[in-house]
Amino acid sequence: MKDGKDGDTRERILHAAAALLAESGSEPVSTRAICQAAGVGAPTLYHHFGDKRGLLEAVAAHGFETYVAEKRAMLIPADPLKRLRDGWDLHVEFGLKNPALYVVMYGSAPSGHRSAAARESERLLLEIVTGIARAGRLTVPPEVAARMVHAAGVGVVLTLINDPDAAGGDLSSRTREAMIAAITTAEESTGSRPLAAQAMALRAELAAASADDPLSPAERALLAEWLERLAAPGR
Repeated sequence: MKDGKDGDTRERILHAAAALLAESGSEPVSTRAICQAAGVGAPTLYHHFGDKRGLLEAVAAHGFETYVAEKRAMLIPADPLKRLRDGWDLHVEFGLKNPALYVVMYGSAPSGHRSAAARESERLLLEIVTGIARAGRLTVPPEVAARMVHAAGVGVVLTLINDPDAAGGDLSSRTREAMIAAITTAEESTGSRPLAAQAMALRAELAAASADDPLSPAERALLAEWLERLAAPGR
């Protein structure tokens, strides 16, 4: 276990790297500059992070922790689609306020290691789209919808970082609404909603049901399979 001084040094390096990235725009930051800002030698940096890649992974994890904290602090509206829109807008705003950090978080080649905060960010998005499914408005499985929204949102932010005037400045809102139209059904009475959306809603409710419901595990698995077939595109 690291002692307090060792941990303080690590945090100082981490915050120095994050600050330099924030100031750099899209320019690369050298390990020498980070060491100078943190007041440490290169061996100390390598002791704590292994190499520059390890340091950037730690910076990305720190970025996800900050992002997740902001997302958790949001008010949760009753309308699940408004929650998705608010979450999208927060994501874009965070990326444009922290472009260099965002590129480290989302634009670098993955190493296979994802921090707990990064996984929590994905879980929160899945929670949002599952809420849309439970409202009977989702037309694709929540896991697929979450990946679609994530891919579109990250693509928009990286595009806007490189070209702030993309699509006349309303690229984010246009893409957001196109994505919502692609994964949801129009707001109608429950009985007139497509079968796929109704099956998706029941599938989401089944996943949220307690383990002591009347169905056996085998019955739950079979019902989930039927609902997944009914929720397939084109139904």
